[in-house]
Amino acid sequence: MQLTHCLSTKNLSWTPSVHRQRLPPPTSTVRFSPISAVAAAPPKPQKTHSMPPEKQEVFKSLENWATKNVLPLLKPVKECWQPQTFLPDPALPLEEFNDQVKALRERTAELGDEYFVVLVGDMITEEALPTYQTMINTLDGVRDETGASLSPWAVWTRAWTAEENRHGDLLRTYLYLSGRDPGTENNPYLGFVYTSFQERATFVSHGNTARLAKESGDPVLARICGTIAADEKRHELAYSKIVEKLLQVDPTGAMLAISDMMKKKITMPAHLMFDGEDPRLFEHFSAVAQRMGVYTPDDYADILEALIQRWRLEKLEGLTGEGRRAQDYVCGLAPRIRKLQERADERAKKMEPHQGVKFSWIFNREISL
Repeated sequence: MQLTHCLSTKNLSWTPSVHRQRLPPPTSTVRFSPISAVAAAPPKPQKTHSMPPEKQEVFKSLENWATKNVLPLLKPVKECWQPQTFLPDPALPLEEFNDQVKALRERTAELGDEYFVVLVGDMITEEALPTYQTMINTLDGVRDETGASLSPWAVWTRAWTAEENRHGDLLRTYLYLSGRDPGTENNPYLGFVYTSFQERATFVSHGNTARLAKESGDPVLARICGTIAADEKRHELAYSKIVEKLLQVDPTGAMLAISDMMKKKITMPAHLMFDGEDPRLFEHFSAVAQRMGVYTPDDYADILEALIQRWRLEKLEGLTGEGRRAQDYVCGLAPRIRKLQERADERAKKMEPHQGVKFSWIFNREISL
């Protein structure tokens, strides 16, 4: 009868099991805060299908273009990495597997609590994959109607989902073995603007956690975060190409969508994270990420400027009056963001140091904000 390895996440004790069934994969402890019906304000009418039906023809007409320009950004299946590439191999004899996990834990022992708060937040963002796929699959004109559609929009979404799924699986399992264990109105114009920005933001965040892991002496974790960052960069390129094409075929419609999303502010998918204890968890996680230089307001402004440059928004022509007003707003937004942040930083310097916050992710140890 085959032996399997049973791992304690609190120490390095190992026991063989005589059962073939392995431990269930660890899951993140993200919960969404409950919605109270007591004294609740009347809900505001929510836009759902804000794109005029005739605009769906835009995406139908772009299917051949998407096949040639978007789908090639997917990696062939045979070239795709798998989480097991970076993790201790459970098929090895017990002693060798034990040694690999010990080595992993020795590397991660040098990483500070602040780093793990950021890494868990990144993992939660990746673990919310079903929400992202559901959102993409509500967008009019590009959804996967059958789950096996041959439309290039559907093919992209399924393959993108598989790549994102590996990100969450890898980060979750690495954290588990270390023992230190997130509205687009069904409008694909808005949806693709959002994903262009969000994929670049996760590229920046994972790239910075890779740098910090390397500096702290964990080259394997640095490679993990760097590999995920490279995937996010390809995803960003695909979504930004789609918006670039929309600006060519429907400049005013696409420009208005970009302006609309920036007025709403790009909120990261994990903003609803909740651990059952801290109702301001995302705010506190973001503060730690900003203090460590993983993701900051400057990064937000940098991303906006990079997309403005890539999409050549300042030189965009053929706009209506409303489109030109949207163009002026978006192109002037990054400097305003930087000025507001400078004022906020000056105020912060004059304030008393913030008290620490306990994070359940790191066994309720306190982190200074």
